[in-house]
Amino acid sequence: MQQHNVYLVDDDAAIRDSLSFMLTQFGFQLQAFADGMSFLEQCQLQAPGCVILDARMPEITGQELQQRLLQQDSPLAIIFLTGHGDLPMAVEAFRRGACDFFQKPVNGKALAGAIEKALENSQKVWEEQQLQGCFNRLSPREKQVLQLLIQGQTNKQMSEALHLSLRTVEVHRANTMKKLGVHSLGELMKYTPLC
Repeated sequence: MQQHNVYLVDDDAAIRDSLSFMLTQFGFQLQAFADGMSFLEQCQLQAPGCVILDARMPEITGQELQQRLLQQDSPLAIIFLTGHGDLPMAVEAFRRGACDFFQKPVNGKALAGAIEKALENSQKVWEEQQLQGCFNRLSPREKQVLQLLIQGQTNKQMSEALHLSLRTVEVHRANTMKKLGVHSLGELMKYTPLC
């Protein structure tokens, strides 16, 4: 299993200790934080991973922390774990994109399963963000070339469609492949949803 960041933000030291111990049994290495500010200051917010949040904490609540992660477009997946949850709180957490919501005390196997799913989701979101970032670096002409490449057009066909010289098309094609970090037409297919 690829090692991802798994974080816990909970102001209760006993919960941090017990969850760290419990999740070690399932192969997870937990980084625990007593408050939201410490978490925000010390963690890789733009890397894939999972954060388990307590809802009620001083300074920054779990919901406020979730909002900050959303504002920063963080790919971190969120699981709420609280002793004071209710249905409206859970509904709001899910509406804002939380992967799961648990009441304390939590079943270790259920939490470990939720973390696995959250990490998969986070990895997918992160990969999509990376693709979008590469795509956004393309010039408008390079985006046209990409679209035609995905359609299977040859350089000659692109030259005619875009009213450009064959050499200019070749340069745009090479620049497009380089900016996207791909080496074959097959690799370009992952950009199909963006075209």
